[in-house]
Amino acid sequence: MKHTDHTLDSIIEEMIDTVKHSKDEVFEIAEESRKEYARLSNELEILQEEVITVIDEGDLLDKKTKLARRRLYEVNKHFYKHSEEVIKQAYDQTSDLQTKLEITRDKEKNLRARRDDIELRLKAIEQMLARAEGLVGKISIVLNYLDVDLKEVSDLIHDAYEKQEFGLKIIEAQEEERRRLSREMHDGPAQMLANIMLRSEIVDRTYKKGDIDSAVAEMRNVRSMIRDSLHEVRRIIYDLRPMALDDLGLIPTIKKYIDTLDSQHQNIHFRYQATNERLHSNYEVALFRLIQESIQNAIKHAEASKITVELNIENDKVMAVITDNGKGFNQSEKKEKSFGIIGMHERVDILGGEIKITSEEGAGTEVSIIIPIEKKENA
Repeated sequence: MKHTDHTLDSIIEEMIDTVKHSKDEVFEIAEESRKEYARLSNELEILQEEVITVIDEGDLLDKKTKLARRRLYEVNKHFYKHSEEVIKQAYDQTSDLQTKLEITRDKEKNLRARRDDIELRLKAIEQMLARAEGLVGKISIVLNYLDVDLKEVSDLIHDAYEKQEFGLKIIEAQEEERRRLSREMHDGPAQMLANIMLRSEIVDRTYKKGDIDSAVAEMRNVRSMIRDSLHEVRRIIYDLRPMALDDLGLIPTIKKYIDTLDSQHQNIHFRYQATNERLHSNYEVALFRLIQESIQNAIKHAEASKITVELNIENDKVMAVITDNGKGFNQSEKKEKSFGIIGMHERVDILGGEIKITSEEGAGTEVSIIIPIEKKENA
């Protein structure tokens, strides 16, 4: 048995070293990619300024060329009134301006092509960084599993298949949360910031053309977009871990969370009955996440216009019911990768509770949760 344990320890140590080395390599690749991203972003900013400058130069040359052509036309039309030198001068000026205009247009075309190429490379690097960060997260979980939690997991899960399933669920949940956060950042603040950057270029060009009123109006739009972006960033930070949960408790945190949604979803109603005694942190965190997930499902997936949250905290149990008037779903049809619902079931199972989800197409959804409260001495 000791020999077996020693062999197992050796295998685990070798695995840990291999995984650590892989993590370092992925991290180095990510760092090099970030440096390249920063360099290309700086080059892109310079190129964007150059493109604007070349466009303005081309517009000016185009105007001069048109005037020169008109002058040449008039000289040719009344050639007998002009000397040969004047005719030649008009022709040379027109030819010179046309040549400069063609060169400027070619330069603009090349700069645009270079700009587009850099934008594509930046998108590719962003995708690679996202994959690298996902890999680092997975590797960190595996390292922690191997280095710290392996004995504790072994005590809880005796069957090898259950061990594997447990590890995979942890990794899948972690990756799903990363994907969710990445999608929210991409669709929210990142998209807004990109729009702000484009708008700022429009402001700059409008101001340079002397259209002050349009520039001021555009600046108001930019200011509004910045406010919306800041609100979205604060909402994402709040979703990650609301500090009010530790400071104020479950009910004030739920109220505050619902208040943050009021601007877009006015029909979220919260009713509760509770004792003055605070619940243990494990219960408060789990219940907040369960209610939060139910509300988000009702808003995003069910497209509900009315949501009701009822919470009843008693001495020996907590009951929560979340109902909505959304489009509902057919419970007989199994959907793949329903991580939100899986996570809800897992949270309730850990606390020894029960969860029931009832829904019909076109008839809304009801989520019913019952969690027993274990009273601990000296708590």
